[in-house]
Parts: sequence; structure tokens; C-alpha cells
Amino acid sequence: MSEIRTRFAPSPTGNLHVGGAHTALFAWLFARHEGGKFILRIEDTDEVRSTEQSLAAIYDGLRWLEIDWDEGPDISGPFGPYVQSERLNIYAQYINQLIESGRAYRCFCTPEELEERREIMRARGIPPVYDRTCANLSEEQIELLLAEGKPYCVRFRMLETGTTVVNDLIRGDVSFDNSLLGDFVIRKTSGYPTYHMAVVVDDCLMKISHVIRAEEHLANTPSHVQLMDALGFERPKFAHLPLILGTDKTKLSKRHGAVNLMDYKEQGFLPEAMRNFLAIIGWSPGADEEILDHDQLIARFTLEGVSKSPGVFDLEKATWLNGEYLKRADAEKLTDTLLPLLQKEGLIEAHPSPERREWLVAVVDLMKERTRLLTDFVTWGRYYFTEDYPYDNEARKKWLSKEDTPERLDMLADRMKELETWDVEAIEAGIRGLAEELEIGAGKVIHPCRSAVTGQTIGPSLFHLLELLPRETVVARLRRAAELGRRGELAPV
Repeated sequence: MSEIRTRFAPSPTGNLHVGGAHTALFAWLFARHEGGKFILRIEDTDEVRSTEQSLAAIYDGLRWLEIDWDEGPDISGPFGPYVQSERLNIYAQYINQLIESGRAYRCFCTPEELEERREIMRARGIPPVYDRTCANLSEEQIELLLAEGKPYCVRFRMLETGTTVVNDLIRGDVSFDNSLLGDFVIRKTSGYPTYHMAVVVDDCLMKISHVIRAEEHLANTPSHVQLMDALGFERPKFAHLPLILGTDKTKLSKRHGAVNLMDYKEQGFLPEAMRNFLAIIGWSPGADEEILDHDQLIARFTLEGVSKSPGVFDLEKATWLNGEYLKRADAEKLTDTLLPLLQKEGLIEAHPSPERREWLVAVVDLMKERTRLLTDFVTWGRYYFTEDYPYDNEARKKWLSKEDTPERLDMLADRMKELETWDVEAIEAGIRGLAEELEIGAGKVIHPCRSAVTGQTIGPSLFHLLELLPRETVVARLRRAAELGRRGELAPV
């Protein structure tokens, strides 16, 4: 196989989870780095659980991460169709070929019979693989069972002796004892192919050169390569990616944060930050640098840099990385991203005027240095857009409940009202001037002011922050906090 071709083949039975997105990203990065092609294939042979809603979620997740594909259900290609339920006649052809060659056979055992035998094997300490009850039925027996209309599946006849060696680009040669593997089902009683049959046929017919997938599929690989060999297919190269664990080194689950990829979009992550974060789970670019943009990831990605050891999904690190991307983001583009979120929360009008947008860009430019998530602009930066913002407990405790704060806030309100101009220099001079007159440190005016105007003790530069609010709004907020403080309504809660 001269052309590099990788694929992502999700099953549309749920949302696109972090593990699936991680696999898709690595397969995509490898293809792009090598100048090859990335194929999207939908494995919907689970006819009971596959849904259109799940299919849409897969598309949405990949597009959010900006993972594009060269061939797939929506753009066609030379090896389509790219949806397995549309390829049933292809699988049937190869299943019949295997039956005729003696490498597959019909199995009429019922689920109850199979489970009973497995229980006996477990009790005896024997691997609970299929005991080949139907492997040697005569043609007459098979014809009789078929005439009776007895349901059957089709099993692939595995080699019983020796070993199957899988050469993995990440793990090296991995050997499997054939006697422990057992004959597996390639066609269900419903007539649908199993995952094992469909994935082998599709990977080979679609000329996939590198099968890059999660470590959990490594155990399936000896079955797959024996099936490939029996069908006369050329084996692709395999690379099984490391598991993703939580920070407690257990399997990633909801207790470590969201598992559904698109939940992170709702939480306020940028797609480029999440793409970067997923890329460095289980892969090292070979340097200490961790912040890599789209082009840098493609340029540096190699399978040699992928670890055998499990990677860790550290939500705190993901959040830090997102904050770094926010700091570096262009304020104009970031405003475009934020507008729908602000509008959804009712904090800004549906169609801002050019002047209003210019103001919003200035707000975003100031705030992005201190934010870590897009949602921070809604929660932490709420005071820019509405009078309905809370006074947090730290602000109440440190400043707003102090006995001398109301008087200082009223004096500051008078000073702000009297300023000749409303800009950073005038605001700073007014605040520091009041502190000098009162013979107190500037912080004892700055901090109560911030607490009154924003409800918080931290944030961007106070003087720049105040400049972006109307003068009358600042004055009104100072007086309101002063009155609430005098009435004892800003005590810590």
C-alpha cells in the first residue's frame, strides 16, 4: 500500500466521547502529517442501537474539533458506500466465500445453550470459547436444520494451534496463543454482519494502510488478521493507542468530568484548545512545548511519539490550556465566538450596533487575559452586561461589610461624578487622589471599588474595567453598595 490511508469508524449508538475523539484525532494527524487521506466510515451494524441522532452527534463533534475527512458518507469517494448498512451485499459475498472454503460454518446453538456451556468451562477453569459443537455438522444435518427454519449465525474457524503475531507500530510484536482465541461470530442470526467481519472487509476494500485505534481493540486483532489472511487480503499496519485514564489512574468516566466531547463545548472550551489537549494525551511532540496550533500538530505528529502507557485526562490542565488559548486569541474573532453565548444568556442584544460591537471587542480584549473558559465571560464578567450580578462572599467579607466602606464608596462616587473626562488616566488619578486625601493606601479604595462595581475581589485592571462602563453606571453601583453596606445587607453569607 503506497498511499497512506487512515480511518475513523465510529458506531452511531451514542455521543462522540473523548476516547473516540482522541482516536479520530490521532488517525487524522497521522494522515495529514504523511500527506495521506483520512476516511470517515459509519459502522452501524448494531441495527438496534444505531440512531440518526447519534450520527449527527458524531458529525458535530468532529467538525467542532475541525477534523475534516477526504472520503465519507457525505462526500462519497472511490470505495463507497461509507455506511456499513449500505454494504450488506458485500459482506454476504465474503461470508459465503468463507463458508465455501471451509473457514466459516453455520452455528445453530441457542444463546441459552452457549451460556450453559460457558458456565461449565468457567467452573473448570477453561477459557470460555466456543466448543465447536456445530463446526463439523454434515451437509445433511445442516440441510435438515435449515429446512426446520432453525436460526443460525455464522462463525469463523480460527486456527487451533500455534500463535498469531500482530506487529503493532506502538507496542512491537504481540503474540497470541491460537488455542485460547475461539471461533467468533461473523454473521448474526439477524443476517447482519458482526463488527469483526465488517471492519475487516471494509478496511481491506477501502485500502486502509494504517488501522489506528484504541488499545481495547488489540485483543480483537488476531481474529481480524486471521480473517484477512483467509480472505486473501493484505494486512494493514496496526497502531493501538494507549488508554485514557482519569487523574486517579482509573478508567475515564463522568466522575472525572464530562465524557461526551460536546459537553466541553458547553463548558466553554475552544475547539483548538481541546484539539491540542487531546493530542498531548499519550503523545509527546519531542520537546517541552505543549501549546501547538493546527499546523504545528500536523508537522510534528508521529506514531513514534505515542506512548505505550495510558494517558491521563486532567481537566485542570485542559482548563489551563484553554486559558492560554484565550490569552492568545484575536479579540475580534473571539467576540464572534462569544456573541451566541451572550445572546443565549440574554446579556446582549441579537443585533448589536457597530458601536456596541466595538465596545464588546474592547471588553473581550481586556477580559481574555484573566479568563480560562468562554463561560467565564458570562459568569465572571456578568457585571459588564447587567445590574443583576452577585456580590461574592470574599468581597463581602474583605471589603463590603467593613464599617468604613460605605463612606468611602460615597466619597468615591462623588469624585467619579466630578471627573472632567472618563478615561483610564482620569479614573486612576481620581481613585488615587481620594486615597491620598484620606491618608490611606490606594488599595483601601481600589478594592472596595472593585467589590462594589463587579461584586468580586479579582479581575482585570480596575481602571481599564471602569473605563468600559458608563460613568453613571459606576457612580450608581458605588452608591448602591454603600447603602446596602450601611443597612448591613452585605454581610458575609
